[in-house]
Amino acid sequence: MLSDILHITADLFIEYAALLLLLLLLTLIGAIIYMYIVDIRQTRHAIRRNYPVIGRFRYWFEHLGEFFRQYFFAMDREELPFNRAQRSWVYQAAKNIDTTTAFGSTRPLNQTGDIIFLNALFPKLKHEFTPAEPVRFGEGFARQSYAANSVFNISAMSFGSLSSVAVRALSHGAQQAGIWMNTGEGGLSPYHLSGGCDIVFQIGTAKYGVRDDAGNLSDDKLREIASHKEVKMIELKLAQGAKPGKGGILPAEKVTAEIAAIRGIPEGKASLSPNGHTDINSLEQLLDNIHHIREVSGLPVGFKTVIGQSHWLRELCELIQTKGLEYAPDFITIDSGDGGTGAAPQSLIDFMGLPIKRSLPMVVNTLVEYGLRDRIRVITSGKLINPANVAWALCVGADVVVSARGFMFSLGCIQALQCNKNTCPTGITTHDPDLQEGLDPHNKANRVAHFAKNMLKELDVIAHSCGVENVRHLNRSHAQIINEHGLPEPMELVFPEATKGNTGSS
Repeated sequence: MLSDILHITADLFIEYAALLLLLLLLTLIGAIIYMYIVDIRQTRHAIRRNYPVIGRFRYWFEHLGEFFRQYFFAMDREELPFNRAQRSWVYQAAKNIDTTTAFGSTRPLNQTGDIIFLNALFPKLKHEFTPAEPVRFGEGFARQSYAANSVFNISAMSFGSLSSVAVRALSHGAQQAGIWMNTGEGGLSPYHLSGGCDIVFQIGTAKYGVRDDAGNLSDDKLREIASHKEVKMIELKLAQGAKPGKGGILPAEKVTAEIAAIRGIPEGKASLSPNGHTDINSLEQLLDNIHHIREVSGLPVGFKTVIGQSHWLRELCELIQTKGLEYAPDFITIDSGDGGTGAAPQSLIDFMGLPIKRSLPMVVNTLVEYGLRDRIRVITSGKLINPANVAWALCVGADVVVSARGFMFSLGCIQALQCNKNTCPTGITTHDPDLQEGLDPHNKANRVAHFAKNMLKELDVIAHSCGVENVRHLNRSHAQIINEHGLPEPMELVFPEATKGNTGSS
């Protein structure tokens, strides 16, 4: 009896399976016929018209190539914007696993512009190590100056561009590591404050979070932001590395009710910042605004920009000497022309703005020449995600290095290049709740902290090998740069040290 039931059940299963297979086959044939008719009748795509149905695979493979290229075809050191070797170090550091490699370096040692650090005959021993001295911002000028303990911090990334879970993970990770995070231009959210870390509040061209109904700076809202104990400094954003001369872009699908409330903008409409501050059209107005924001907030205030045309640097220094040091920015953040973004026109992201290899030494030297180096701190960013790149910036003269994409990698970013859409597969740059489920803020906060701590640890390894007590003592004498002939040249020759000139007094 049981065997008969089993036979009948098996026969029914086979019959239904065969019927289902036939239906699927008929559906597939129907779909192919439909696509064939559509393809030969349409006139927009020549490939599909000439090769109906088959031509569609071209677009599918083109799309999939973005994802598979990094795994199957790209060599360790040839992919852009970040190659596998760069990303792998961040992933290992974030997971707090061994970052050492074996057998020998896969990095060519004759590529123009690459850096070689100069090891000392007698490196510093453990008992000679000293902690890095804090960098003080606004001392003697802001009512609440700020002492930053870390040389490596989180660069500007807005809530809106990033998901709430990503911002929360960064905040908690920054607190664990003792570093600061920059809010980006999208305003101060509860997620920035959730971890209790130090915060640099950024004011962008749209003044999100501190704007009145007309889009102008609101002193009352500025005081409210500055009243948070976590907010330590304010950064006035003039330009961003990947898109100097163009404001922030947040697609409409990312402007949720929460983001709209934080920014003070309409829900569901694309958030497009002006390409410049409507109330800052001259160096005089820039310094007046910096002074005003410092007076209202009581906090150190600086500005962020990308160096392109550079004549204004000397004009700025001369104007500061005329108006007085109380009008000087407490810091200048230099972003690189190869910086990152969630969305930018290719004409800007590929071709606009100087890289920091040119701009950073220029800014440092100009401040030295005018005797303003002790007054104005220098922060730099732009593809600095590995210890050697950060150490290079410190050798040139940066006081602090900040990174955005490095910390995105620590959160699990796979460089899927979906930041300008709402489809980030790792949950970092999407507001799709299903995709955000993949990002555990607690776990990722630990990875953020590990990345920062291992970065600082390896920076000290470089410093001790160069014969100095800590990274703050690195300078241009500790490195050489590969020239166009593939030979190392002293950094002091490539980027000569400036001396205080007769251009004015400090």
